[in-house]
Amino acid sequence: MHEDFERCVRAVQAKDSRFDGWFFTAVLTTGIYCRPGCPVHPPKPQNMTFYPSAAAAQQAGFRACKRCRPDASPGSPQWNERADLVARAMRLIADGVVDRDGVPGLARRLGYSTRQVERQLLAELGAGPLALARAQRAQTARLLIETSALPMGDVAFAAGFSSIRTFNDTVREVFALTPSELRARAGRQRATAAPGVSGTLSLRLPHRTPLCPGNLFGHLAATAVPGVEEWRDGAYRRTLRLPYGYGIAALRPEAGHIGCRLSLTDWRDLSHAISRCRWLLDLDADPVAVDGLLREDPLLAPHVDKSPGRRVPRTVDGAEFAVRVVLGQQVSTAAARTLAGRLVTAHGDPVADPGGGLTHLFPSPWALTSLDPERLAMPRSRRTTLTGLVEALTKGGLDLDVGSDWDKAREQLAALPGFGPWSVEAVAMRALGDPDAFLPTDLGVRLAADSLGLPRTPAALVRRSAAWRPWRAYAVQYLWATGDHAINFLPSDKN
Repeated sequence: MHEDFERCVRAVQAKDSRFDGWFFTAVLTTGIYCRPGCPVHPPKPQNMTFYPSAAAAQQAGFRACKRCRPDASPGSPQWNERADLVARAMRLIADGVVDRDGVPGLARRLGYSTRQVERQLLAELGAGPLALARAQRAQTARLLIETSALPMGDVAFAAGFSSIRTFNDTVREVFALTPSELRARAGRQRATAAPGVSGTLSLRLPHRTPLCPGNLFGHLAATAVPGVEEWRDGAYRRTLRLPYGYGIAALRPEAGHIGCRLSLTDWRDLSHAISRCRWLLDLDADPVAVDGLLREDPLLAPHVDKSPGRRVPRTVDGAEFAVRVVLGQQVSTAAARTLAGRLVTAHGDPVADPGGGLTHLFPSPWALTSLDPERLAMPRSRRTTLTGLVEALTKGGLDLDVGSDWDKAREQLAALPGFGPWSVEAVAMRALGDPDAFLPTDLGVRLAADSLGLPRTPAALVRRSAAWRPWRAYAVQYLWATGDHAINFLPSDKN
């Protein structure tokens, strides 16, 4: 979009926050870059130039605006809508892969050479993987500087910088302030460490409006695994398995943003934890585009108008969700939660949660290699499905992470015993994040089809759903909303 000069100018002049994250405006006369929704008086068009990423603007020598904080805008929805090399790379960079494994590690995850990855990112985003990761490190550093009491040295290494000098130089270059000046400018109460963890941080997760919290938090709360997830005091809370330790996230719907409280055992996991929380809640989606298309269907339009902005509730761990899909095959939500809870107690790693009732991390696939299938209260066929899945995740190269190849993952899942179309598409929708995943055989979808007058057979419903592409996963959320299931309501709203 950044190449459409007139369209970008109109968005900036209208201060249209819907385009935040789509492109960035650099002002030639001031040397700053802004988000389209910046509240200051717009510059003259001849003084504007546009970049596809904050990293590209920084590389061109522009610093971040102190008013609109473009570094904190929602991510571009393109990276969650696509499954090509650039989109997969952007999801992995947001997940911290470059900071942990370098550009060679990113290339290995993608299955391409480092030169090919760098070439394609430069062509589309105007910045290579190192520059993109640097921009993310700067954003993480700013969060820690402004909202924690950590010493600056700890902030530097927690944000992923290799040295204090690089940290200081980057912060000054990007924000035109020293780290100490940023902290003094914030002037707010610092977060304090919580018992049992090395730090607790409260922050806001931005998103595009509208957002319907009912189906998003209702689904997560209604299907919560005991010990791993809970709804407490108006917030969804869950444990996170992270690269350097573990964390606990508390996510709360608030006016204009999602309140996020993170308790981490290692600050180096901060950017990864934020990325997983945003992915879980589908916060980089473009609800205007999604609802605009679905509203063209006269059968869906009333439901879109009633509660616009529905998101797809995802997962923080693709392997975890795949295991939960197997446990939930052909049983009720309550039964699936019970089975998952038993698995967690037997094989999950214990955690400390002074602020709630969370007790474990969901077991990793490697921990599940030691389980005895005969001890599972499931039919033998589903035990075989579970063990086959675990083997594929640990030995068969099955990748269900945020940077996975959607088509390849679907093929691998479909080849496993017991993985039919419903299971494959459920994983595609909530673990892989495919916005066009569709569940024509799902009971809730079939009930909705009956009530709305949609075709009843799966094949006919798939043909009818072509009008909803590429947003069929969101159409599923509106179809589920026609029922009175607990997944559609915040726990406090059920009565």
